[in-house]
Amino acid sequence: MKRKKLPLHWRIIIGLILGIIYSFISVYFGWNKFTLDWINPFGDIFIRLLKFIAVPLVLFSIIAGVSALPDPSRLGVMGAKTLFAYIVTTVTAVTVGLLVVNTLAPGNYVSEDQRIKNRLKYELWTQQTPGVDILDGQNYLSDPQYADLVAAATADLQQESSNTRVENLQQNAENMKGAGPLQFIVDFVPDNIFSALSDGGKMLQVIFFGIFFGIVLLLLPDEQTKTVKDLVNGINEVFLKMVEVVMEAAPFFVFALMAGVIASMTDTIEGVIEIFKGLASYSIILVIGLAFMIFIFYPALILTFVRRISYSEFFRRISPAQFLAFSTSSSAATLPVTMECVRDNLGVSKNVTNFVLPIGATVNMDGTSLYQAVAVVFLAQIHLVDLTLAQQLTIVLTATLASIGSAAVPSAGLVMMIVVLQSVGLNPAWIAIVFPVDRILDMIRTVVNVTGDATVSTLIAQSQGELDTSIGDLEPAE
Repeated sequence: MKRKKLPLHWRIIIGLILGIIYSFISVYFGWNKFTLDWINPFGDIFIRLLKFIAVPLVLFSIIAGVSALPDPSRLGVMGAKTLFAYIVTTVTAVTVGLLVVNTLAPGNYVSEDQRIKNRLKYELWTQQTPGVDILDGQNYLSDPQYADLVAAATADLQQESSNTRVENLQQNAENMKGAGPLQFIVDFVPDNIFSALSDGGKMLQVIFFGIFFGIVLLLLPDEQTKTVKDLVNGINEVFLKMVEVVMEAAPFFVFALMAGVIASMTDTIEGVIEIFKGLASYSIILVIGLAFMIFIFYPALILTFVRRISYSEFFRRISPAQFLAFSTSSSAATLPVTMECVRDNLGVSKNVTNFVLPIGATVNMDGTSLYQAVAVVFLAQIHLVDLTLAQQLTIVLTATLASIGSAAVPSAGLVMMIVVLQSVGLNPAWIAIVFPVDRILDMIRTVVNVTGDATVSTLIAQSQGELDTSIGDLEPAE
């Protein structure tokens, strides 16, 4: 009898756990340099492998999916449904974030003295920044009881302003804000498809070209396009096979990724603990919001509109993509595996998979949007700034729009958060406060993004009559 192979998601979990255990051993015994020099590079290689597969896979998958549609009008219907679904999930994510952060108020767990000092820094910043006023009208600087803290607050503000990483992120945000109102549409159209293919940050341009190319194939007679369609489908199958080959080594690569992530954070066990202790309330409450999306909101959509997939089955079928998302912190790098899980496990048709998921990996950032909402309100809370309902609604709108332009790469949400902070008149330099825990939380945010993509693609397939849930029930032969 042939021995049954351990499912991929279990092998990835084992690699994940072993990587975390090893990283703590590495930190304890002082092996961090060895870990970063000899183990972490394999994690980088893994992400590179997935990224170089992702861009051509997106291109050929979209062309194959669009050109295979029996009726060109269905493309418009499916596109409208996809965008509507992604907007709904994104607005829901931001709303959940605001409800959680306002109800549980993580900023209140910071000491009162520190919050007062933070408030003084905020008021000093408003004085130094043209066109910015104190949001709630209160003035702590004029209160004599805080006079002794002003000098320390001034020094801290100068130190915050000189943070190089913050300056770079602010510059990126300013470049984004400086563009015209229709620049997003302009950027959607590539001026050179080869340049777009070589730049992973221009995925929207690749998607546009793929859709356009596929539509033109639909408009031409079959006898003229059969060779091209066969070539596209053949290349697409090659890249899908590449994913399968790479994923065979995923457990080892995930081990290397996790070992490298923690080893790069600090050299001591105490340092790891301190990173989380200082921002514990913020981290826990953000995780609560993200967990709600993963374990309640998305399964509820599946159970309500699909019904043929049970709660546990849903997670079993997409778990390889979720664990990989956690390891890589990149929706783009995880995209090839997400497509494989959705198509082969959930039973979503190739047409829907090839069209919906690449768009989702680019524009659907539910985890990032929720994180921005929680982080901005938390930062306001620890600076004793009360945000009005109108200002929080501004956060909803800005975070939703910003998520569309957020690159599907690790920590890209930080640039978007600067835009959100500025939209409500808060100091963008505050993002430095959440830097220490951003990498770990980014891993969970990416799981939300990928789970949302899988959910929406399943719902679209159900609405299009292109969902075969029995596919995921097939067990490998023994």
